[in-house]
Amino acid sequence: MSHDAPGGEYANGPLPEHLTVPGWRIALIIASFAIALPSFLSSAQIALAIGFWPAVLVALLASAILCAGACLTAWVSVRTRLTTYLLIQRSFGQWGAALVNIVVAIVHYCWFGVNVSFFAGAMAALVGQGYAIPGDFTDFVIAGSVLMTVSTIFGFRALDRLALIAVPLLAVILGAVAWIMVRQNGIVLAPAAVPPEPMSFGIALSALVGGNMLIVAAMPDLSRYIRTARSAAVGMILSFPVATPLLMIASALPVLATGEVDIMKLVVMSGFGLPVLLILILSIWTINAANLYSASLSMGATFPRVRAWIFVCAGGAVGGGFALWGIIDRFVPFLIFLAIIIPPIAAIYVIDAFIAFRRADPAESIARLPAIRWPATLVWLGSIAVALAAERMGLTLTTVPMIDATILATLSYLAVIRFVPTVIDSDSQ
Repeated sequence: MSHDAPGGEYANGPLPEHLTVPGWRIALIIASFAIALPSFLSSAQIALAIGFWPAVLVALLASAILCAGACLTAWVSVRTRLTTYLLIQRSFGQWGAALVNIVVAIVHYCWFGVNVSFFAGAMAALVGQGYAIPGDFTDFVIAGSVLMTVSTIFGFRALDRLALIAVPLLAVILGAVAWIMVRQNGIVLAPAAVPPEPMSFGIALSALVGGNMLIVAAMPDLSRYIRTARSAAVGMILSFPVATPLLMIASALPVLATGEVDIMKLVVMSGFGLPVLLILILSIWTINAANLYSASLSMGATFPRVRAWIFVCAGGAVGGGFALWGIIDRFVPFLIFLAIIIPPIAAIYVIDAFIAFRRADPAESIARLPAIRWPATLVWLGSIAVALAAERMGLTLTTVPMIDATILATLSYLAVIRFVPTVIDSDSQ
C-alpha cells in the first residue's frame, strides 16, 4: 500500500479507522468550497441576471440537490474508506478510470487557476490601497501558485487547520460587506438591465450546482475521514444547505445595490483594508490547497510509481497557467460544462456501490480490476455527448442541463446493469 500521497493519506487503499474525525470537521472544509470567492462571483452573476428572489430560490434548490448528492457519495466513502479515484477505478476499470481521472484532475487545476486569479486580484487591491508590493497580475499569479503548492505538500491535516480559521472569517467578511453596501445604497431586488452574463433560471441553477458538483463527486477524498454514516449525513446538512443560500444572499444584496461583481473592489468600497484582504487571501489558500490535494490523490492512484508531491507541483504550474490564460473571464461557460461532465461520474460509482459492489470487501473490490469497464465508460461519454449536443441545440428535459445529464446517465447505467448481468457478476467476485 502506498503512502506517497500528501501526508501519507492512503491513496491506494482503505483509510484505517483510527484516522477518522467527527463529521462537523469535514463540514467546515466543504463549506470552504461553498463559502468561497468563486462561489461569490457565480452567485453575483446569477443575481444580476435573474434578480434577488429568483436567485435565492436557485440557491435553495441547488443546496438541496448538492446535499442529496453529497449524502450519497459520503455514504459510499464512509462504507468503503476509499478515495474518489479508487471508487472511480473499480467502476470504470484501470484505463477507463485513468481517462476520467485526467479530466477530473484538469478540472481541479482549472479551479486552482480561478482561485489564484482571485489571489492576484487581492494582491492588486493591496497595491491599489497604497502598499508598496512589487509586481503585477502575472507576478502575483506565479508567486501565489508557488506558495499554495508548497503548503499543500503538508497534506490533509494542514488543510484541516486552515479551514477552521478561514471559513468563519470569510463568512463574517462577506456578511459585513453586504451590510455596509446595503446601508450605503439601499436594497435592490430587480435584476440588472444588462447583466454581464444573461441566463435563464434553469441555466442559473445548472451553473450554481455545476460550480459545486466537483466537491460532491470528489467528496470521498474528505468524507472517508468521517467516523460514521450518520455523522457524514450531519456533516453534509451542515455544509451546502446552510452555506449556499447564505452566500447567495450575501452576494446578491451588495452586487444588486452597486452593480459591482468584483469582491476585492467591494471590500475596498466598504472601507476595509489590509487585514480583510489578507483574510480573503487565506480563504483562497485553503480552497486551492484542497484542489491540489484531491487532484494529487487521484493522479497518485493512476500513476502509483510517481510520488504525489510531483503531481502537486505540476498541478500548481498547470493551474497557474490557466489563470494567466484568463479562465476567470470564461467562468459561467466553465460552470455549465462542469455541470454536464461531472455528475454522471458520481452517479455511476454510487450506483455500483449500491448494486455491483454492495457485498464486496472494499480492499478486495479494488484488488483485481479489468483494464476498462466498458458499460460505465461508454455511459459516461455518451451522456456527456448527448447532453452537450442537446444544450447547444436548446433541447432540454428539465430546463437544467445538469439534471438532464444526470438523469440520462443514471437511467442508462441502471438499464445496462439490469440487462447486462455480467457487469455485476464478473466485477464483484
